[in-house]
Formats: sequence, C-alpha cells, structure tokens
Amino acid sequence: MSRPLIGLCASLETARYGVWEELSDLLPRMYSTAVQEAGGLALILPPDDDVARNPDELLDRLDALVLAGGGDIDPTTYGGRPHPATTGARQDRDRFELALAHRALERDMPLLGICRGMQMLNVASGGTLVQHLPEALGHDHHAHTPGAFGDHEVELEPGSLAARAVGANSTLVKSHHHQGVDELGEGLRASGRAAGDGIVEAIELPERAFALGVLWHPEADEASRVIAALVEQAAG
Repeated sequence: MSRPLIGLCASLETARYGVWEELSDLLPRMYSTAVQEAGGLALILPPDDDVARNPDELLDRLDALVLAGGGDIDPTTYGGRPHPATTGARQDRDRFELALAHRALERDMPLLGICRGMQMLNVASGGTLVQHLPEALGHDHHAHTPGAFGDHEVELEPGSLAARAVGANSTLVKSHHHQGVDELGEGLRASGRAAGDGIVEAIELPERAFALGVLWHPEADEASRVIAALVEQAAG
C-alpha cells in the first residue's frame, strides 16, 4: 500500500546556513518526522499565489493537510488592528493557507491545524483572535520562555474528535503561543480548554470527518497520537 500524502504548510523565515542568509521555506523537522513515524509521506508546501487562486491544483494530489505553527496571522485578515506584540505576519503565507483551508473544508479533506494552524482554522471559518494573551490573562504561562515549550494540562470534551485523537479526555501538552481564539468561527466547537485559565486549546468542525485544531504542539511530543490520528484518517 502506498503511504497517504500529507501536506505540511511551511513558514517563510530568514534562515542562516553556512555562509548564506536567505528567505527560506522553513518547517521544524519534528513535523515531517511525526508524519513519517505515523506511516505517512510528508510533503512540505511553500506559499504559492497560483495555488491560492486554484487550491484544487494542489489538494487533488494530497490525502490530508496540516496547517503548521509559525509567525502571527496578519490581523487585517480577520478585521483586526495590529497589536504591538503581533509579529512575523506574512500576507503571502496567509493567502495561501486561507485558500487551502477553505477548499479543504469544502472537500471534507482531513485537516489538522497546529498552534498558528488552529488559529488559521478559526480565521478561515470567520472567527477572530486574541492578539496577546498575556495582556488579557495577566500572565505569560503559555509562552513563558523564548525557544522553549511549556507543559500544561488540557481538558477535552468527552466523545469529541479532539478526545478521540488524543485517546483520553485530558492530556499534558507542550505549548508555546501568545495568541488564541477570541470569537469562534462559524460551525466550530471548542472541544478543549487549558486547565486553570480556560483558554480554548482545541476546536473542531463536527460536521466534517476530520477538521481539528489544537493550540499545542503534538509534533514535539513523541507520545502524542494526534498526528497519527490524522494520518490514519487520510489512509482511510
């Protein structure tokens, strides 16, 4: 049997390697490793304006789509004004991922949003974001140390897609984010919340076979079953 082809949306970041410093299509190796270990074939997807205009050109070749982490989404995408703490926005990436997310949902293609990708799933469904959680919550527990994940517990709605993907109704997660869901997008259900402050940590579209967003980073956790659940869905 051929492995299901899982598309992983890449960041656009300036990267330094050898004597070079260039704008690069970038994604941590943990994403592709998690897909491969789950039995999938990983394909890195750089932003492409032609694909943004015709998403089926790419989606016809994929079995599932992952909206990965990275810099903040441009607030104008959801009608917001930029907060001083909002950084790393790339309109070309936003255009690409919004188009893919809209069309993947229309096609009922298996879709997983991770961190920024969960936020993108919410925006693609018409929702909005809290641009700086420390300001709203009075603490920075969700991104307390630059370059390091924090561990905290998430409570999941029993019977939800999030709980089925995790394999439990609560889970310890690896997290690093300073933004989150404000107004939920149309049709979305909040199916997971952080223990303690109640921040939405998982969202899903119940009428789709597999449309899930998680604010944590399952690719960074070898014990996580979330990416494997996506690959299993894509394999049929």
